[in-house]
Amino acid sequence: MTTDPDPGTMATDPATGPMPAEPAAALMPAVVVTGHGEPPVVVERLRPTPAEGEVAVRVTAAPLTPLDLLCASGTSYLGAPVLPYVPGVQGVGTLDDGTPVWFPTRAGMAPGDGSLAGYAVVPAADPVALPDDADHCLVAALGLSAVAAWAALTLRGGLRPGEVVLVLGAGGTVGQAAVQLARLGGAGRVVAACRSDAAVYSARRSGADAVVRLAGTDEPETLARRFRQAADGPVDLVLDPLFGVPAAAALRALAPGGRLVNLGGSAAPTATIDSATLRGGSLRILGYTNNELTAAQRATAITVVAGHAAAGRLTVTHQVRPLAEAPTAWADQRAGTTAGRIVLVPPPH
Repeated sequence: MTTDPDPGTMATDPATGPMPAEPAAALMPAVVVTGHGEPPVVVERLRPTPAEGEVAVRVTAAPLTPLDLLCASGTSYLGAPVLPYVPGVQGVGTLDDGTPVWFPTRAGMAPGDGSLAGYAVVPAADPVALPDDADHCLVAALGLSAVAAWAALTLRGGLRPGEVVLVLGAGGTVGQAAVQLARLGGAGRVVAACRSDAAVYSARRSGADAVVRLAGTDEPETLARRFRQAADGPVDLVLDPLFGVPAAAALRALAPGGRLVNLGGSAAPTATIDSATLRGGSLRILGYTNNELTAAQRATAITVVAGHAAAGRLTVTHQVRPLAEAPTAWADQRAGTTAGRIVLVPPPH
C-alpha cells in the first residue's frame, strides 16, 4: 500500500489511473480486485460519498470469507463481477454519530464496492446497531456464518428445548457457532462431527457434549451407528454444511420426524439417500441459504449473535490482520491454510 500523499498531490489507483488532487484526509485504503481469479491489490482511493438513502460506515473490521473469493473468481453462479471493485460482503464499523453497526454489501454479486476498505457506503436501512461494548473483530468473524447457524437451527430447523442436535463440520466457523447456539437455544445434547485434530479441538472448546471423528473411509451405516452412540440414542436435528457420506449417515441416525438442514456441500455435491430411510422415519430434508432471509430476519439474527458475543457466550476461532496484508490473507484463504476466520482491520483514521 502506498503512503498517504501530501495535500494537493496526485494519488494513483492502479485500477483506474491518476486521481484528482485531494486532501489526504479524503483518501482511504482499499482492497481492489482488478482481475477475475487474481490476487487483489491494496491502494488508496477517494472515500465514497453517500447518495440519497445511503449512509457511510467507517469500517473497523471486515472478514475475508470464501464467498468473497468465489465472487472474485468470476465463477460464481451469480456471474462475473464488474471490475475493478472492492470486495467484502459484510463488515463492522461506526456511523457518523459513533453508533457501532454490522452491515452487509452486495460486492461481487452486484455492481458496487464492499467492506474491505476504510469506508463503505450502504443503503441506510441495512446497518444493524450493535451493543456499545461489542468486540468488532469478533462480531465480524461471526457475521453471516453465525447468522446461518442461528437461522438454520431455529427458523428453518425448528429447534425445540431438550432436543438432540448433531452438527456436521463442527470445526468450521458455521459449525463452531452452531454448537454454541444450539446449546443457547435449549438443546439437551449437542454432538459434533469433524475431521482434523484442530477441528476436534475447536468443537470441544465450543461445548460439544461428544465429538465424532470423520474419516474418508466412512460408510453411511457404520457412521450412523457412531452418531447414535455419541448422541446416546437418535438425533432430532442435524445441521449439515457437508452433504456426502456424513449427511447420508446423519439421516440414518435421525429419530422419527427428525430434520436435516443442509447449508452446503463441502464434503460432496451429492449424497446417497434411500427412500426407506426417509419414509420409515417420516424425515425432513431442508435446504437453507441466507439469501432467503428478509432484512428484518437478518437484523434479528445479527442482534441475537452480537448479544451473545458481547455477553461472552459465543465466540469462534479467528485471526486479526491489518488491511494492508489483504493479498497475503487472500492467498492463505485460497490455500485453506488459515486458522479460523480472517478479519482485516483498516488503519485508524
